[in-house]
Amino acid sequence: MTLSTPSFTAVTDLFHRVSGIRLSDAKRSLVTGRLQKLAAEAGIPDLDRYVEHVVAGRDADETRRVIDRLTTNETYFFREPQHFDLLADLARKPRHGATFRVWSAASSSGEEAFSIAMVLAEHIGPRGWEVVGTDLSTAMVDSARRALFPIDRVRDTPTALVKKYCLRGQGDYQGQVLMAKELRQNMRFDQANLTEALPDIGLFDVIFLRNVLIYFDPPSKAKIVRRVIEKLKPGALLFTGHAESLSGQDVGLRASRPAVYERN
Repeated sequence: MTLSTPSFTAVTDLFHRVSGIRLSDAKRSLVTGRLQKLAAEAGIPDLDRYVEHVVAGRDADETRRVIDRLTTNETYFFREPQHFDLLADLARKPRHGATFRVWSAASSSGEEAFSIAMVLAEHIGPRGWEVVGTDLSTAMVDSARRALFPIDRVRDTPTALVKKYCLRGQGDYQGQVLMAKELRQNMRFDQANLTEALPDIGLFDVIFLRNVLIYFDPPSKAKIVRRVIEKLKPGALLFTGHAESLSGQDVGLRASRPAVYERN
């Protein structure tokens, strides 16, 4: 199945309207590959006909599947480890009974959120902290809630943490790990679109907004950051991806160290 230029434009325009993310022509092969699988699952052998069906807007479930499938979800545990070292330092500070809260704002299938949880469990204990993970993709939110991951995803996780918090599967779950209940009891995952009004999830000591801003133009990036930092406590920290920069953006933050910003 091939994807015509008008169909590529139509489906990427739809994705942009819903997600705020503009997929360039360089992503055509990725878009085509993911749509081919969806079209086959839907029983529509022609890709242009499938796009026409989706864009018509009469099938909300199919539209949601397209948005889910086109969302980039490449992730693994303890990605960009410098942030987790800083998080450990913050977690060790006295809090006088206050719950230490962290938001993984683009949590994908949950690897980042569970990495955060392991750090907090190590340095705070089984209670006294909370991690909230949100993602645009409902499929990714469902996956994160299952807390079940291929074992190769923990390849960069310290061995002691794997032994303590990752339960190795057996039988049908061979080759997978389940995150320990000690972590899961302090976590929740919800769907959220960072380009729209955010859910009522409270205020946070740290927000991870990593490797998502690169997909937005500067005006959209600024709007997202302003919206997100409203969820930061005064003096709290925002972590971005090391390939991302807020330089020149007047968003009420000051740079603290590479890819770390403090709310004014």
